[in-house]
Amino acid sequence: MHKELMIIGGGLAGTEAAWQAAELGIHVRLFEMRPQQNTPAHVTTHLAELVCSNSLGSVLPDKAPGLLKAELRGLGSLILHCAAHTAVPAGSSLAVDRDLFARMVTERIESHPRITLVREEATAVPTTPAIIASGPLTSAALTASISELTGQQYLYFYDALSPIVHAESINMEIAFRDSRYDRGDLESGDYINCPLSKAAYEQFHAALLAAETITLRDFEREDPHFFEGCMPIEQIARRGEKALAFGPMRPVGLVDPRTGKRPYAVVQLRQDNLVGSLYNIVGFQTNLRWGEQLRVLRLIPGLEHAEFLRYGMMHRNTYINAPQLLHPSLQYRGRADLFFAGQITGVEGYVGNAATGLLAGINAARLLNGQLPVIMPPATMLGALCHYVTHAEAKHFQPMKANFGLLPSPQHDLAKSERYRWYSERALTAMRRFTRTNQIRYDQAAAEAKPTEELAPVIRSQ
Repeated sequence: MHKELMIIGGGLAGTEAAWQAAELGIHVRLFEMRPQQNTPAHVTTHLAELVCSNSLGSVLPDKAPGLLKAELRGLGSLILHCAAHTAVPAGSSLAVDRDLFARMVTERIESHPRITLVREEATAVPTTPAIIASGPLTSAALTASISELTGQQYLYFYDALSPIVHAESINMEIAFRDSRYDRGDLESGDYINCPLSKAAYEQFHAALLAAETITLRDFEREDPHFFEGCMPIEQIARRGEKALAFGPMRPVGLVDPRTGKRPYAVVQLRQDNLVGSLYNIVGFQTNLRWGEQLRVLRLIPGLEHAEFLRYGMMHRNTYINAPQLLHPSLQYRGRADLFFAGQITGVEGYVGNAATGLLAGINAARLLNGQLPVIMPPATMLGALCHYVTHAEAKHFQPMKANFGLLPSPQHDLAKSERYRWYSERALTAMRRFTRTNQIRYDQAAAEAKPTEELAPVIRSQ
C-alpha cells in the first residue's frame, strides 16, 4: 500500500498530524502556502503560528482543557511538547512565547527525516491519501475544491456562534419547557424558555447597548458579506428598543405557566447534544467581550447563575458540516483515505485543533500501515470532542470546544468539583486501557504529570 501521506496546512492540526504519522513510519509531504500566499491574519512564515491569544488554556486536570492536554501528553503530542518548552508564567494556564513556540515547531518538523515541508499552495483536494487541515482561512482555490467534493450546502464560510450553557445551571423555577404553540414536534424541537417582563426586557436591552464589543480584524470588518444572515444581537438592539422583542426574543406562541400569560419577551435555549447537558441560546450570536457576555446574559431571568461552556463569537471561518461528512475517526464518509482535522472540522481552540490533528495523523498512518483506524472512547475528552462534531444535529451544527458537558454523565449524583475529578479519572483510565488494547503508544507518567512539572519553563534561546 502507498506509504506517502499528503497533509495540507501547517497550523497546529497539520503539524501535529504530520509528526504523528511520521513517527509511525509514514513519509509525509506537508503543504503550507505561506509565504507564497499569505493570509490576512498571519504575520510570520513559521508553522503553527498562534494568531490570537498566546494561551492554550488551563492545565488543571479537573478542567476540560486540562484533561484534554493530559490525554495528548500521554499520546506524545508535538504541540504540547513544544508549548511546555516555550512556556511563560501564566498561573494554572499554559501560555507560550508565541515566536519561540512557532520556531520550535517549525524546527522539529523541518528536521524530521520522514517529513518534507512544501512551501506552496495546495489548490485541490488530493486524490491520494491525505489530511486536510487548512484551517479557518482556507484559500479560495482549495475551498472551491472542498465545496465541489462535499457539496456547497455542507461548507460554511463565516462563524456566528451563539453561547452554550450547561443545562444544570438553568433556573427551572423561572424557565419552562415548551415549543411555540405547543407543537412539540421534531421541526420545532423541545426548548427551554426564559420569560422576561417589560421591565426585565428594558434592563437587558439597555445593558446590551452599553456593553463592550470585540474589535474585528480589518479583513473581517471590510468583508461586506460577513454579517449577512448572522446579525449579532447587539446590532439588532441598536435598531430600536423593540427590535429584539420582534426578532430572536419574540414571545409569540408561548405561555408562561407561572402567570398563564404570554411573556413580554422570551429567550429560547435549544438542546445541543444527545444527552441533553448542553443548551445553546437561540439566535444570540454576539460579538460582546466574554466578560460582558457573562454580565449581560445573566440578567436574563433563569440564567442568573448560568455556567457558560462556550461564549458567543463572530469571526471569519471556514468549516465543514462534520456530522454529515465525517466519521468519528475523522475520515471522510465518501473516501476512507481522506481525513479532515483542525478548525475546518468544527472544533474550537488551539488544543482542540492539535488534538484532532493528532488523531487524524495516527489514523492515516494506521490505514497506510494496514491497520484499522480507531475511534477514541467517548469517555475521553478527545473521543467526546470528535463524537460531538460528527454526531451533533447537522441542521444547527456549530463549532465546539472541549468541555465536560460533552462527556457521558455519571450514573450517580456528585457535587460539581467531585464530578469533574471523576470525569478526569475515568477519561485517563479509559485512554490507558484503549491505547493498550489497540497498541497505541501512551506514556501514563506524562499524562498524569502534575501541571507544575509540565510547565517548568525551559525557554529556548533564539
